[in-house]
Amino acid sequence: MPRPTPPNRDSRSATLTLVSIQERPAQAPNEERRDNRLVLMDQAFYAGHHAAGQKEVMQVGWVYHNPVDIEGLRRFRDKLAQGMMGRLIERSPLPFGRWRWVADPNPAELDIATTPRPRNELGDWFDERTQLPIDPESGPGWRISVTPLSDGSTAISLVLSHYVIDGIGAAVAVTQALLGMPVDLGYPPPQSRSRVQALVQDIRETAQDAPEVGRALVAAVKEARRRQQDVVHSQAQASLPGPPTSGADDLVIVPNIWIRLRLDEWNARAEALGGTASALAAAFTARLDRHMGRTHGDADDVRMLLTVNTRTMDDARAVAVSFVRVGIDPTEAATDLTGARAAIKQALKDAKDTPDESAELVALTPFTPKRAWKHLMDYAVSDPEQPAVCSNLGDTGPAASRPDGTLCDGMFARGASQNITRGWLERTGSQLHVFVGTSMEMNQVGVCVRGYQPGSVTTRAELRKLAERTLAEFELSAEID
Repeated sequence: MPRPTPPNRDSRSATLTLVSIQERPAQAPNEERRDNRLVLMDQAFYAGHHAAGQKEVMQVGWVYHNPVDIEGLRRFRDKLAQGMMGRLIERSPLPFGRWRWVADPNPAELDIATTPRPRNELGDWFDERTQLPIDPESGPGWRISVTPLSDGSTAISLVLSHYVIDGIGAAVAVTQALLGMPVDLGYPPPQSRSRVQALVQDIRETAQDAPEVGRALVAAVKEARRRQQDVVHSQAQASLPGPPTSGADDLVIVPNIWIRLRLDEWNARAEALGGTASALAAAFTARLDRHMGRTHGDADDVRMLLTVNTRTMDDARAVAVSFVRVGIDPTEAATDLTGARAAIKQALKDAKDTPDESAELVALTPFTPKRAWKHLMDYAVSDPEQPAVCSNLGDTGPAASRPDGTLCDGMFARGASQNITRGWLERTGSQLHVFVGTSMEMNQVGVCVRGYQPGSVTTRAELRKLAERTLAEFELSAEID
């Protein structure tokens, strides 16, 4: 059985992906239709989180210093519905069948507020948007919301299911929509197969996959034996704190902040410290992690997962990233990036040279029961190293910063969780996820930070204070919401 990976990239590959999409002509109606089955890793990602009661979403936010063109936003919404985001997941009637993509027949209309929101509540408004109902099966799979602000500016939020598309995929979908490039993936409408047709087709395809399933079973036995010997991990699971004595079922939002910096200053600082923009993002994450008081098992450095974009042209996967684990020494990170840069380079090389053991198990995804998924999710969140996550989205390209057809004044992309209870958050303990995206046209870096440390970092104000301290150490100035 595959190990669940954190939800939701190398900036150069991200930019190349967007450029290649822009240069690609729209798909002709008579081209060969895609196989509409989810790839197994997408099914595993959704099945594991669904079994554990978790919901992950992605959010793209835009801010204009003036009112926006609502008709332009409606055209944007209509074009989004014609691309990769215009789809939903349909389960197989066969308990161990493959799930499929189907067309989304009813995308949500624009949600337009008429009463201005106080400007100092911008962060709260973006957080609230992430908690609106989103469902990759019954829909809507995504929502666009708009609100005027008290200072005359306007905020726009696009929230989408992470099980429909990831961050880079969303950037591609937004770019295609704004460039007027519909992408016909050939997905059928929901329930287009009768139950008998679906059963016959899914049984036949399951039989065809039998050899691969057999190999996966052998690999699973080896993995089970290895985990039985994983004493350290078992101790870490046992040492997780219990739920709070009161308010365990209260829904909470993990503290988030949005940092905006000048891109030229960001790049200049990275160069002055002997590193790259990617190394600076990782170093910032490491310093903030240390200020939060997070620990990483027996490691002295900050353990971190870096996301690497694996999306290719004509790639219909929902999640197309891999994760590279690296240790960053936070001690000198704010004054010298050479160590962080070298560690990242070595980690990327090691990951390339090391086979992914979980890939052998993915064929078991359709046969994995709900109880096993819950166990796997518990195993994943009890990682004794409790790594921080640094997601580099790269440059989004010029189109993605124009949701109403005109250039916005600020933009970000981040991940968020729905239906998180206080009990779950305190049981799983500390977390830190940093999302970094750039816009060359706006000369802006958007850094979104989601962090929580029981007892010390439980509010946006506390997280903001530590972020300001970290930025000062790197001699960087920024606006924060």
